[in-house]
Amino acid sequence: MQTRFQIYTDADGNKSSIIVPYDEWTKLTGKVKRLENKLKVFSGIRDGISEVNQSRRTGKQLQRLSDFIDESRG
Repeated sequence: MQTRFQIYTDADGNKSSIIVPYDEWTKLTGKVKRLENKLKVFSGIRDGISEVNQSRRTGKQLQRLSDFIDESRG
């Protein structure tokens, strides 16, 4: 199945807008949401590693996982 896009240009020939078939748009937005979620996870991992490395340099005590879980339960 070939996807048909319609690209519109302004008077100078610069691309200004595009029309995408609805099914294709739905697939694209789904992919974007999944990628955004992955980015959030990887950013959280990166931030956590940075926090651990900083605590090792400064000697700051981090919260234990069991304390975090207990705190999360309410």
